[in-house]
Amino acid sequence: MAQRNWLITGVNSGFGREMTEQLLARGDCVAGTVRNLAAMDDLKNRYGEQLRLSALDVTDTEAVRRVVNQAFADLGRIDVVVNNAGYGLFGAAEALTDAQIENQIGTNLTGSIQVARAAIPHLRAQGGGRILQLSTYGGQAAHAGASLYHASKWGIEGFMESLAQELAPFQIGVTIVEPGGARTGFRSTAGEHLGEELEAYNGTPAGMVHSVLRDNSRVPNGDPVKMVKAMIDSADLPNAPMRLVLGSDSYAAITNALTARLADVESQKFAAAKTDNPV
Repeated sequence: MAQRNWLITGVNSGFGREMTEQLLARGDCVAGTVRNLAAMDDLKNRYGEQLRLSALDVTDTEAVRRVVNQAFADLGRIDVVVNNAGYGLFGAAEALTDAQIENQIGTNLTGSIQVARAAIPHLRAQGGGRILQLSTYGGQAAHAGASLYHASKWGIEGFMESLAQELAPFQIGVTIVEPGGARTGFRSTAGEHLGEELEAYNGTPAGMVHSVLRDNSRVPNGDPVKMVKAMIDSADLPNAPMRLVLGSDSYAAITNALTARLADVESQKFAAAKTDNPV
């Protein structure tokens, strides 16, 4: 397979780090963004110019444009743009601060939108490419205590599904990645971004999210190495699925959520028609 060039946000940990390592090992070039460049010293020392690094906070739109433009200028062509930067914010909606809400939406939703918008003119000019958007099964199913995280993921999924239709005429593909629980540092990072524990929510599903995240006995099933390989492999598929479901827990959660949602809608078939204007 020919060598490819990738732009990946948030390469210092989790899926972003694993993807960068797999791609570099097979000979691809990666333009990666991180908040702290020193976190990538080991890979930079090992791979040199095969790995191009830029410091970036995706909530800074002007910086996003500058970094994306520079990545395309440096590599000449970027085959796959991976929106990976993001994190989970958990806790009851009323227990979150305004700053927590703004940063969650700014990182997971607006940041991903702006990375895609900055890359699109370059992808069109080069005659095609692919955008991989990291989401979660939580972009299709919802749980109490994760309202803002779900808001960011449901929002980016709607954006990307519409964007896929806009970009199809330009041979630019879009894939939304729907991982289940994975053995990355996601849970520990999420534990650093919890809302306040309000007494009123003690014993409720939203209140229990705190104890769930603190419970180290809960080990996710997902293998990040296998998950990342599936993401990379999807870029080679001429007709990749719109949503790439990874993990049996993800499949179960999405299937259950969509089945319940469809049943709710179908039960209103005749009631919905009553609001039509008579012909």
